[in-house]
Amino acid sequence: MRNALLFLLASFAGTAGAQTSTPAPPSCVGTEHRQFDFWLGEWAVNAGENHAGDSRIESILDGCVVLENWTGAKGSVGKSFNSYNRQTGQWEQYWVDNQGTRLLLRGGLAGKSMVLTGAQERPNAQTGQTQRERITWTPNDDGSVRQLWETSTDDGKSWSVSFDGLYTRQPAKK
Repeated sequence: MRNALLFLLASFAGTAGAQTSTPAPPSCVGTEHRQFDFWLGEWAVNAGENHAGDSRIESILDGCVVLENWTGAKGSVGKSFNSYNRQTGQWEQYWVDNQGTRLLLRGGLAGKSMVLTGAQERPNAQTGQTQRERITWTPNDDGSVRQLWETSTDDGKSWSVSFDGLYTRQPAKK
């Protein structure tokens, strides 16, 4: 019995040692993980002539996540968590806000723009249609970023603009 116990302890110790020498998973330093970095910064956001809100976009978790902190001019507050999924080769965004909205988008670069799409979880109560969402972020030559948010209720055959905002870089807050 004592020999069996010593054998088990020695086996466990060998396994534990092997586990600590396992290489760490790849970090998020590849170029695909930097594709959304043009959005990093402190921003004032306008929709046309109207101030829509402010947004702080930061890189967190060792560069694996782009975190959006949104504060709307009319009191809305939200966050999005954006990351590159190595397994699918796509970017994913999970948006949540203080209105109870949740949205999951997926996509990637199209030219110099980041384009993410998704669908609402439930069909619209009035129409019975599932609303699709498409958001495009395009960096402009002057350092600003245009965010075009479009929706479709006919399975992507036609799109209407929900929000057309211009992110203008602001000095970093201390």
